Amino acid sequence: MADKDNQIAELRDRIDRLDDQILEFLNRRATCNAEIGKLKASAGSTPFVPSRELEIFERLERTNSGPFPQSAIRSVFREIISASIALQRGVRVAYLGPPATYTHQAAIQQFGQMADLVPAATTAEIFESVESGHVEYGVVPIENSSEGVVSHTLDLFVDSPLTICAEIHVAVHHNLLSKSGDPGRVKVIYSHPQALAQCRNWLELNLANVPQHSTHSTAQAAERVVDEEDAAAIASPVAAELYGLQTVRSDLEDNPNNTTRFLVISETPPKRSSRDITSLLFSIKRDEVGALYKALQPFAENGVNLTRIESRPTRVRAWEYIFFCDFEGHVEDPNVAKAIDQLRPRCDFVKVLGSYPQAEGSR
Repeated sequence: MADKDNQIAELRDRIDRLDDQILEFLNRRATCNAEIGKLKASAGSTPFVPSRELEIFERLERTNSGPFPQSAIRSVFREIISASIALQRGVRVAYLGPPATYTHQAAIQQFGQMADLVPAATTAEIFESVESGHVEYGVVPIENSSEGVVSHTLDLFVDSPLTICAEIHVAVHHNLLSKSGDPGRVKVIYSHPQALAQCRNWLELNLANVPQHSTHSTAQAAERVVDEEDAAAIASPVAAELYGLQTVRSDLEDNPNNTTRFLVISETPPKRSSRDITSLLFSIKRDEVGALYKALQPFAENGVNLTRIESRPTRVRAWEYIFFCDFEGHVEDPNVAKAIDQLRPRCDFVKVLGSYPQAEGSR
């Protein structure tokens, strides 16, 4: 036993020495970043560069020989990069608040704990905060793997001058939370409409007669339940911890692979990366036979892989639709540029929302 204790002590000493070396290298890295920050400041450029971050992550994942887990590389270096950006000058990021929403989690996943994260009451307020310059970036939900597109976000893009500069995928697990944790005391349920929809089957089977009320966010629902003894909220495990609630039931979502896609919006388009996608809005000539077919032809003819397409009413005229689509490639790629040029005369309206790096594990 004494020999094992000695071996453990020796290994811990080695770990302490390695930690000292890691800290030394982190400080050396920080010094380089501070110099980069000065150069960026003189050029008026942002410290957040999604293409550069993707390049760092992919290089480290390629060169990692283990046993450090591959899955942990992005998490560790996300915080290192977040601290580096904070040293340069930091960034302000608006998200759908209050704290502990899934949008908040997405913002942390993209920008790290060191970013200045600013809660907003609505998605429209996020767009307004970025457009006014109050923040540099905003994080907004755009679609869920179970419920599809977040229509309000899509509507806001139609008239907004902002561009998409990154996407984030967040695994979403919903818990039923209350003050007591007693399922028998639940007389009303609060949550965001998307969360209620994603738990529809479970709610119909278990709490079919309990009224449901919509809130602006899942965290707002949790916040409200703090003051209501017989109410419950559908929200995240993080919300339970933040608001001091008990878990009545975990993992309510009907789809165990439930994932929400978020977009980072800003006034400035990002630089090209090693694997970009482009998002675009268009509306077809309604009185022309085969208009949608003709609009999609340029993508196929130019070898552009269309990865999704979604339609929404324009709210201008009845039965008139606007289409939101994603496709692989960057607007500066010759085949993509040609496809868009050929699309424009076939449509009443075309708007490129941005070319940006694909999220990890996407498509």
